[in-house]
Amino acid sequence: MTEFSRVMRDFTSVLPALTFRPPKDAEKKSLGRLFQETAQRYGDKSAILFEGRELNWGEFNALVNRFAHALKGQGVKRGDCVGLLMENRIEMLACFFALAKLGAATGLINTSLKGRSLVHCINITNSTKCIVGEELIESIAEVKEELPLADNDFIWVRDQALNKPTGEQSAAPAWAVDVVASLASMLTENLPETLEITAGEKACYILTSGTTGLPKAALILHRRYLSAAEPYSRIAFRAKQTDRIYICLPLYHFTGLGPGVGTSLYSGASIFLRRRFSASNFWPEVKEHQTTLFVYVGELCRYLAMQKESPDEVNNPIKTMVGNGLRPDVWDVFRKRFKIPRISEMYGSSEGNAIFINLLNKDKTIGTTSAKILLVKYDFDADEMIRDKKGRLVEVKKGEPGVLLMKIDDRFKFDGYNDKKASSSKVMTGVRKKNDRWFNTGDVIKQIDVGFSLGLAHYEFVDRLGDTFRWRSENVSTNEVGEILNGNAQVEIANVYGVQIPEVEGRAGMAAITLKSGLEFDPVEFSTYVMNEMPAYARPVFVRIQPAAETTVTFKLFKANLRKQSYNLSEIDDVVYVLKPKSTCYEVLDNDFYQSIISGQHGY
Repeated sequence: MTEFSRVMRDFTSVLPALTFRPPKDAEKKSLGRLFQETAQRYGDKSAILFEGRELNWGEFNALVNRFAHALKGQGVKRGDCVGLLMENRIEMLACFFALAKLGAATGLINTSLKGRSLVHCINITNSTKCIVGEELIESIAEVKEELPLADNDFIWVRDQALNKPTGEQSAAPAWAVDVVASLASMLTENLPETLEITAGEKACYILTSGTTGLPKAALILHRRYLSAAEPYSRIAFRAKQTDRIYICLPLYHFTGLGPGVGTSLYSGASIFLRRRFSASNFWPEVKEHQTTLFVYVGELCRYLAMQKESPDEVNNPIKTMVGNGLRPDVWDVFRKRFKIPRISEMYGSSEGNAIFINLLNKDKTIGTTSAKILLVKYDFDADEMIRDKKGRLVEVKKGEPGVLLMKIDDRFKFDGYNDKKASSSKVMTGVRKKNDRWFNTGDVIKQIDVGFSLGLAHYEFVDRLGDTFRWRSENVSTNEVGEILNGNAQVEIANVYGVQIPEVEGRAGMAAITLKSGLEFDPVEFSTYVMNEMPAYARPVFVRIQPAAETTVTFKLFKANLRKQSYNLSEIDDVVYVLKPKSTCYEVLDNDFYQSIISGQHGY
């Protein structure tokens, strides 16, 4: 088949989805309704497989309805928000769909969060109750008294993996309600209120990676979720009911919940669900369970590329993979070594108003979008967008990297965060016309030449702006990390930025800190503070001790030179500390370990 023929075939197959318009806010369409319609259509077909347990769509819908009736009995109602803290498992999705059927939003909480991070996530969504899995009950127990919830507002869900082989069942703590115990007596019929829920109502909150315990709650309306399900399913995956999707990404992130679960709902494809990613088990499971579709993030793919060759990877059944962050060198491995026919890299964000999809299966591109966009010039040293003499933003030339702005209109709406101030900070007005509105992604992309593409412009992701970088598949806010570090007894001021580590996706955190007058750096005290106050992905890998902070004339912390110098011992005279892999204490970065880092033998 010629390139022209292939592109025409691909374009023709996805044309209906390209013109798809999301439902209007008043339409009676919702996530819960889509779930039960799919369950009715494919009732006796496989829906989900998890740790040896398999449910067909009819059985899955019955379980969801039991949970919905149980939660309704606990007082959950339409318009509420309920926090959900549970690892990937069937019950996690059952609770998510049950809340959707009731018209209650789900606050999807990062399972690695503890302490004030966890408290913040429950509070920021105004959760009236919190569903917690047995496997994470200790996280809630530690902060229970800090939450504005009564004892019967905590709903405990047993984890069969933690129960003894003898059949002895674990019990909920005295301050939590065990809904699983009553499931058998609950109705399995669909709830009448599900058919009344409209597309403009709240489906869930994706709690963006706040890194320091201060995430923002990105609002996902039913309209938004439904409008993503079709393009992910038809354009990206081209999924059919006979497909099976391998999902090992955490479902509190939109990549797993949207492209993965959304595709299943739209197409009827079954899900092979894993609690967490395992590089060694990936190919054996793909082969054993004949998973044909795969949802990824770039870092996960790099781990697979680093694994020794496995007989199970040969002639594997995966025909399409969809995700984000796949770097060019790893892309080649998946094409040539793993022989994946279709790689649909995408670009989007939990709070964003539009997405890019590599619908024509071109190499090393995030693809194209039907939204109106602008790429504008950015002064990375001054940390601001460049304007002309008339104050207008300057667009980059074709092929040059620029900050991505996406037009907000009736088709590509911006729902924002639960925090109106945070939402306003992401919107720019009067960019091209008076009162026009644009979503500022904070990301840098560039247009690239991919050959024949029917005139559809294709783009490549370049990087995130300085205030945010990506590490361990999480978005890390330098401002928020800096605020926490500034709370340490030794620190006068902390300047945080991202630096590259060879052979590792994203950027590692680095902090240049100035100590309070008269103090010498105590790495043990500092390490204890960081371990207690931040999730693992937020902790700076490198700490540079500066005699004085560098600022601009407006007293804004200057990052450009720090980023360039990074942790390069030949370019800086300051002492640099490093948090080595699996270590809990910072130690001085010496030349031996520095050489292991730049040679790629570091273990990160």
